[in-house]
Amino acid sequence: MKAKFSGHETFPLRYGWLQKATYFVASGGILQTSDEEKTRKAVVELGIGKNMVNSIRYWAEAVGAIASHQNNENGLRQTVSEEASLLFGDKNTAGLDEFLESPGAIWLIHFWLNFDDRTLTSYRYFFNYSNVQLFDKQHLINMCLSDAKDMIEEDSLNDQTVKKDIDCFLNTYVGKKSKSAKAFNEDLFTSPLSELGLIQEDSNGHFSSPFGDRDSLPKEIFIYGLLKFAQIEFQDSNASSIDFESLLSKPLSPGRIFRLSERGLAKKLDETQEFSDGKVKWIDSLGLRQIQIDNDYRAKTVDMLKNYFGKH
Repeated sequence: MKAKFSGHETFPLRYGWLQKATYFVASGGILQTSDEEKTRKAVVELGIGKNMVNSIRYWAEAVGAIASHQNNENGLRQTVSEEASLLFGDKNTAGLDEFLESPGAIWLIHFWLNFDDRTLTSYRYFFNYSNVQLFDKQHLINMCLSDAKDMIEEDSLNDQTVKKDIDCFLNTYVGKKSKSAKAFNEDLFTSPLSELGLIQEDSNGHFSSPFGDRDSLPKEIFIYGLLKFAQIEFQDSNASSIDFESLLSKPLSPGRIFRLSERGLAKKLDETQEFSDGKVKWIDSLGLRQIQIDNDYRAKTVDMLKNYFGKH
């Protein structure tokens, strides 16, 4: 695992950025600031400042919406992922939810952002490895710095870089409070991920992020996350089941990324078993808690998205 505590230029993810990035790249544009001509095109077509081009590219790559490929002959090449194309569409085809209007779309973006074990960021550290539920910013910085040193290839970490990354992470996930009940401030609605309520800030600068039931998480998006995790778990083995604890607490698991409590995960699995007509079964008896997934059902990730967004 490599460290990636920079690249966002301290800008949190904003509404519309992922759609803009996928449209732009799908139409042949390149999000690149080392090339003046390409930068000028991005600034004009995306309607943003030059300093935001890198930030949009960062977030689009972080969620896996676009991928960058470097080669010696043609320089940088960028492509849109199949699932991002499905969600956001392009200038000729409408996406399933290009404006992130449904709760499931925002939960999906959150999952994409944190379902990655190649590069470590502060948000991936928090949602995949941290059990803390009450903390202040300095506490989180200290934990992240301490644990990251044992997890990444680099010998040293820059404290200020990690601090800025955590600032950006919290600004992305924590909704800002207006000083006046009557005042309207568009910055309060900067990031769609703040709508999930995964992290709350109190008046004293402390934060809370309890594990819970996640009633707003649609069953189809949970199943999507479950199947993506199962694809990794079953990749190099002949196993046919996953134990409950792995689903609850293993990095990249739906329990971790969605911050589900033990009761919350059990409720989601009950819903999944019913929704899948038994294609996903889970056993909870005599201390044995196992989840079995039919082979054919494991590949139904895109079907889960179409099913959910087809109803919304």
